Amino acid sequence: MIEFRGAGPAAFTERLETVIGIYTAAMNPPRDQITGRKSIMRNHATYPHFQCYFAELRDSSPSGEVPETRVVGFAYGFRGAPGQWWHDVVFRALSEQSGREVANAWLGYAFELAEIHVHPDYQGKGIGRAMIRTLCAGRRERTAVLSTHDQPTAARHLYASLGFTDLLTRFVFPGGYEEYAIAGRPLPFT
Repeated sequence: MIEFRGAGPAAFTERLETVIGIYTAAMNPPRDQITGRKSIMRNHATYPHFQCYFAELRDSSPSGEVPETRVVGFAYGFRGAPGQWWHDVVFRALSEQSGREVANAWLGYAFELAEIHVHPDYQGKGIGRAMIRTLCAGRRERTAVLSTHDQPTAARHLYASLGFTDLLTRFVFPGGYEEYAIAGRPLPFT
């Protein structure tokens, strides 16, 4: 059975090795990027209104034994604000493309979904969808925004099915080369 357990900044950083393990299994990044990613994630936990959920699988066990729990996914986000790298880069690009008013409408009071990952052995079972809905439930921000590879991936399909629409496409972050889509949707989820 999958259960979702909330975690604030301290509980998240305590489980950072587990988080990196799931991230690595799901994304298969170059090994030389893992240390940097861990540092970015640790820094994200210091952002305002940070919240994380872990998807935990409780293995059934013979009577009398404590069931084993494994983390099979995680999702986290925080309130975006000026001075945060992703927020500033995306705000500038969206302002240039669609105007400052549109950028403010989407990013002025937004919940930024920074990372959503499910271990490959557990993908396709609705865990990612449930984590996003759980993470966004009760948020006070006007919108939820995220970035994802600008390709027809399962993640991109998931976000579209949850009502996220493209704000920017074929977007390349400074210093990068891969194309991303920046997507958003109003909150709350209905």
